[in-house]
Amino acid sequence: MTIRPIDPTLMRVDAHGIRLIGSRCGACAEIDFPAQDSCRRCGATDMRVAHLGERGVLWSWTVQRFPPPSPPYVPRGREFEAFGVGYVELPGEVIIESLLTESDADRLWIGMPMRLTTFDVPGHCGEQATTFAFAPVTEGAGQ
Repeated sequence: MTIRPIDPTLMRVDAHGIRLIGSRCGACAEIDFPAQDSCRRCGATDMRVAHLGERGVLWSWTVQRFPPPSPPYVPRGREFEAFGVGYVELPGEVIIESLLTESDADRLWIGMPMRLTTFDVPGHCGEQATTFAFAPVTEGAGQ
């Protein structure tokens, strides 16, 4: 099965897994995601590719309990299911807004360990595409 990233400028998916693609400023080392042409901290344009970490902690979150407006939301032909959305801090790098694989509010907490994973979504023209999400790291699961 071929994995088709929804946006290849955001992430790389291969046999080794998924990595988010950001940028690091050559002048001040500030990291951005998604990648930028200039630094938000110092304004420099010496930006370099930065493959971001795969583990982080949940910084803040909410559960989306109603469908977003359409477009751009594309209903999947079934009843809407709530989904988690959060900010995940990649230590020493950046805080990323992301889908969460968990949507039960009783199972999410600030500071929760998270890991990067893939998530299938409907893409352009009805094709399946892959985006990123963060999943809780469960103790003892070796994830």
